[in-house]
Amino acid sequence: MKNMNQLMKQAKKMQEEMLKAQEALGEKTVEGTAGGGVVTVVVTGHKLVQSVTIKPEAVDPDDVEMLQDLVLTAINDAMKKADELVANEMSKYTRGLNLPGLF
Repeated sequence: MKNMNQLMKQAKKMQEEMLKAQEALGEKTVEGTAGGGVVTVVVTGHKLVQSVTIKPEAVDPDDVEMLQDLVLTAINDAMKKADELVANEMSKYTRGLNLPGLF
């Protein structure tokens, strides 16, 4: 029974550390870009878009679709990097275990 209590304490401590790490992800940011950096999107580890920057040379009134594509590409790039950030940070606690639905 003593081993079970110790295991439960370890599990609770790990859960608390993971919750702190998840909270900290909200303060970390990643940057996605497109068009060689003419469009930049900054996203938090919680996948909240913090900013979108569009350089003037990306704006062509005759080609709005290109700008839309650049913005979409930059957002997707940032979201992919946010996923990687979360996976890297949380793997410290799961030690490579694949725990679906945990993050």
